[in-house]
Amino acid sequence: MTAPRLRDGAPVEDSDDLDVEEALALVREAKDDGTGPARDPRPAEPHGHAPAERHRATPWLQAREIAARAARATRAPRPAATSSAPRRTPVPVPLGDALGLVLAAPLDALSDLPSFDTSAMDGWAVAGPGPWTVREEGVLAGHAQPAPLTDGEAVRIATGARVPADTTAVLRTEHGRTDAQGRLHATRDMVHGQDIRPRGQECRSGDQLLPVGTQITPAVLGLAAAAGYDTVTVVPRPRAEVLVLGDELLTEGLPREGLIRDALGPMLPPWLRALGAEVVAVRRIRDDAKALHKAITASTADLIVTTGGTAAGPHDHVHPTLERLGAELLVDGVKVRPGHPMLLARTRDDQHLVGLPGNPLAAVSGLITLAEPLLRTLAARPAPEPYTLPLTEPVHGHPYDTRLVPVVLRGDRAVPLHYNGPAMLRGIAAADALAVVPPGGARQGAETELLDLPWTTAGIGVCFT
Repeated sequence: MTAPRLRDGAPVEDSDDLDVEEALALVREAKDDGTGPARDPRPAEPHGHAPAERHRATPWLQAREIAARAARATRAPRPAATSSAPRRTPVPVPLGDALGLVLAAPLDALSDLPSFDTSAMDGWAVAGPGPWTVREEGVLAGHAQPAPLTDGEAVRIATGARVPADTTAVLRTEHGRTDAQGRLHATRDMVHGQDIRPRGQECRSGDQLLPVGTQITPAVLGLAAAAGYDTVTVVPRPRAEVLVLGDELLTEGLPREGLIRDALGPMLPPWLRALGAEVVAVRRIRDDAKALHKAITASTADLIVTTGGTAAGPHDHVHPTLERLGAELLVDGVKVRPGHPMLLARTRDDQHLVGLPGNPLAAVSGLITLAEPLLRTLAARPAPEPYTLPLTEPVHGHPYDTRLVPVVLRGDRAVPLHYNGPAMLRGIAAADALAVVPPGGARQGAETELLDLPWTTAGIGVCFT
């Protein structure tokens, strides 16, 4: 196959996974004024030829860093813009809705925990040395404060029940026996305070239980409930809107007559939820510049995600629409395969747009590269710790760009999957992670950075809340 070429005859820097959309992005004309991170500021060469590097894509790692910082910056940066926390108003949220969010205020103890001396075991509360005379009535959890004990006296007690005043220890059921006269004897040595949880053992009122920035897990919900909280103050979930572009997309049935099934409409909303977003709308828009302009200007979401239309074809309206809106283009093409023609723009100070390529796996690449870091910053979640595993086989690389390749994890190794072309989902559907393959490829056994898919680390039930 002959390599695609630019207008001046220079070969396109690409591998065998180049698709039409990516090829168009590589030859898209730069603005005459030379502004923007992906534009070549040099004037056009003589005789109408474009410079060989007219469209300079952003390196993959740098693109992710730009996306992570984007939600903290404004068009006119202020000193506060360097803060690690997003400029978003914290909100109180009921415990049942807080899973996965991040604390925007410390979780302080509202009372002592436990708030009274409690029994740690089923058994007897005893006073003084044995043997003990056992009261007839017992002490159950949730009941009023029982009468104090006197030396030589015991009372049956349940786990979690309030311990009577003057109790020496709790004798576990399996460590006691009664004689013929009904007196209680210990079958093991006891120490003072044994199996009693004293008031304030876990914390005292006013102690900080968890700091700002803690991600709310099921265990955090349990601690908050135990501490008496009905709501917690959190960074609100980022709001995302999906705009599915294209005249060729079917929403049901088999592909036919040049039309194809829309794979991104069903896939993107749950994926964005897995990344911590609240998806407020999914809209289907025909290849119409006016309709796209209207949809973007009407959106109140923190993040707009578009599909397709990011290259330079006759119906690719994303770039012209962003220019008409006066949007700030932060990333215009990324040195990654698949997904080269992705983009990130700031449409308003409090709103961003991620333009995904139309091919499904290329769109996944755009989600991981640009949407994930942006949403993570908006939600104030910490970045995941990077890790590597050796590859079970070599992976072909692009000469100049990073590749994201679906893999499955088998023990302490990563197995590359096939069917990883830009338009394919068969590989990613079976994957646990994406391997970050550097330019030039990776040999068998090479330690390679992995990006976990969100549902593989926490479980679908947790991620999709």
